[in-house]
Amino acid sequence: MKRTVIDLREIDRTMIDLVGGKAANLGELTRISGIRVPDGFCVTTEAFGRTDLAEEIRRAVAEDRAYAVRSSATAEDLPTASFAGQYESYLDVVGADAIVEHVERCWASLATPRAVAYRAQHGIHDDRVRLAVVVQEMVPAAAAGVLFTADPTSGHRKVSSIDATLGLGDALVSGRVNPDVYRVRDGTIVDRKVVSRVLTDAQIVELERIGRTIEAHFGRPQDIEWCFADGCFSIVQSRPITTLFPIPVRGDDDPHVYVSVGHQQMMTDAMKPLGRSLFQLVAMAPMFDAGGRLFVDVAKGLSSPGRQNLLDVLGAGDPLIGDALVTLLDRGDFLPATTAGATPPMIRSHKGLSAAEIAAPVANDPEIVASLIDERERSLAALKTEIERVRGAALFAFLVEDIARSKQLLADPRSRAAIMAGIHAPAWIDEHVEAWLGEKKVADTIARSLPPNITSEMGLALFDIADVYRRDPAEAQGAIDAFLARYGMRCTGEIDLTRERWAEQPSALVPLILGVIKTHAPGEGRRIAEARRQAALDAEREILARLRASADGETKAADTALMIDVIRRCMGYREYPKYHLICRFFAYKQALLREADELVRANAIDQRDDLYFLTFQELHAGQIDRARIAARRDEHRAFERLTPPRVMTSDGEILTGAYKRAGLPAGALVGLAVSSGVIEGRARIVSRLDAAELDDGDILVTTFTDPSWTPLFVSIKGLVTEVGGLMTHGAVIAREYALPAVVGVERATERIRDGQRIRVNGTDGYVELL
Repeated sequence: MKRTVIDLREIDRTMIDLVGGKAANLGELTRISGIRVPDGFCVTTEAFGRTDLAEEIRRAVAEDRAYAVRSSATAEDLPTASFAGQYESYLDVVGADAIVEHVERCWASLATPRAVAYRAQHGIHDDRVRLAVVVQEMVPAAAAGVLFTADPTSGHRKVSSIDATLGLGDALVSGRVNPDVYRVRDGTIVDRKVVSRVLTDAQIVELERIGRTIEAHFGRPQDIEWCFADGCFSIVQSRPITTLFPIPVRGDDDPHVYVSVGHQQMMTDAMKPLGRSLFQLVAMAPMFDAGGRLFVDVAKGLSSPGRQNLLDVLGAGDPLIGDALVTLLDRGDFLPATTAGATPPMIRSHKGLSAAEIAAPVANDPEIVASLIDERERSLAALKTEIERVRGAALFAFLVEDIARSKQLLADPRSRAAIMAGIHAPAWIDEHVEAWLGEKKVADTIARSLPPNITSEMGLALFDIADVYRRDPAEAQGAIDAFLARYGMRCTGEIDLTRERWAEQPSALVPLILGVIKTHAPGEGRRIAEARRQAALDAEREILARLRASADGETKAADTALMIDVIRRCMGYREYPKYHLICRFFAYKQALLREADELVRANAIDQRDDLYFLTFQELHAGQIDRARIAARRDEHRAFERLTPPRVMTSDGEILTGAYKRAGLPAGALVGLAVSSGVIEGRARIVSRLDAAELDDGDILVTTFTDPSWTPLFVSIKGLVTEVGGLMTHGAVIAREYALPAVVGVERATERIRDGQRIRVNGTDGYVELL
């Protein structure tokens, strides 16, 4: 027998398919001790479209009372999609006939263009959504509003935010009035903006307590609509806050400070479970999962006596991260006092190091980089041979062993010494030469055309393909095949093993090759590289000559020459370890996809990419579950819509940081200077590599770049990104290609219009809109 009208008190959260999200939550609220919910009922999804409901509704309502009639969809008020305001709601409806009419209006709102578009945006098919309708008695409210049990601005889970206005809350929801706003923590009002003094302090604190009770029942932060009448609060809606970025689950009450791995790896997109779990396994420091992204916990480092070194390193890489951490420390209300036993940072800053100290770890091995690369190439060749022979359970045991080998290579002290020397030497030169000669960013010029840089070599290889195509298009396929054999494992967001590689979609290279042909003459790639190399040598001679002519010049020149030698030998190696890791990842992926095909044939999964929604550990243990895969797909779609924070605490508070610089031109967009020079040109906003349409002289403006974007760098004259640091991909290649570049420009892709003329100052770190 169909259930068409159900009292709210008979409903709980398990009945969402019958009553929709809003009604399920309201029914659940009636079960919480001390929470008042206006009486009402739900016209269920089984009644949808029926024309003989009038009698049932007439029995459920009083003709002389006013009711609220509100839509309650099965895909509404969910943890990942609220659908707030997408379906219709009506207030002060009187009489059964009017209520039936407004129920039908709610049903009709299921097909409005805005609701259809919202479902499409959230990946919810129309045939998965059904609509119920909630009918509740109106409360004669003296005041009403919204209560968030987590601060919607900062994300702080221990701070409640209350908006309050006189009368009904519809004027507040529609934006017609300015409310009183209160922020409350642990029973104390910590901030207030009063317009009309709607509630007393005691009432505000009581409302916070009610919110915490509801939050505890549902197990997650809530967006609650409330009203106040006759001295009591009533709750008319509660739904999850879907815009909060999740917090890593740790299982303790200790304070944690999470720094985004994605902002350091140039991959702020959500990663699929298999990709995340594998990257966690090869990482040299523990990484924690939240919102489809990875984070490292720096709380112990910030609590240690050597925390300034950690701040220097993180601040040099991304000033906004550094400033956010300094802001947190300066507040003094979150982390414990400095502790002697805290974990030291993995990376040292160059500050305080002499040229001799920087060079010492690599001084006795002039061929260190060549030998490191040779060892890793041999290891990679062995992996490719061995992995072809293992299948099934043996494959996962093999991968566990190879991941351990991969970590040993990453932890090799010689490799670490070469990388750190290559990072510290240019920083030392820039700091000292500016102090001695007043010249800024001289290392940018000195560091051009450095061998061996696997990423810049990839860009030159693309020039070579274009030249082959010009000579004889029939020979181009062979050149492309050779390119893919060397670089086919690369792609956008490559640290996520599940991303499609160039070798899996070679057509992605076609617009890049055509772009080179369009913007550059035959042989120009090698000519440009040689010109950059010559410019670097000229800059070296000029700087050393000027230093020798200064006070204590021989010592200054000797130290600087030593640092230049370190740059020449070590700085190009910075790109290789990640390339090597991505090569190993591609071998892993090909083997795992062979297993996926076997699982499809065995009817254990439906399609091969189902594997991407399970973790490596689950696959290793044979824990393959279709329901889990489906849930993870939905979860991933929700994660894709979230913007990850640079810094977040275990309270959920997001700290954004700011640039502390004065004297910039009016209206300038500030960022981090990573490649010197000033250039003017047309801004091209590019969100995806395969959608890039660039002309010679354009300035690329995007969220972030990784090695797969290198081919675009041959066609641009400047770079602006929202994410990045001194040693991230865009900065390294911009310096290699002598492109003025500014990174870490907040919301650059929104604040700069596509086609707008801009000036990029890569020396001082700002962008002017012309």
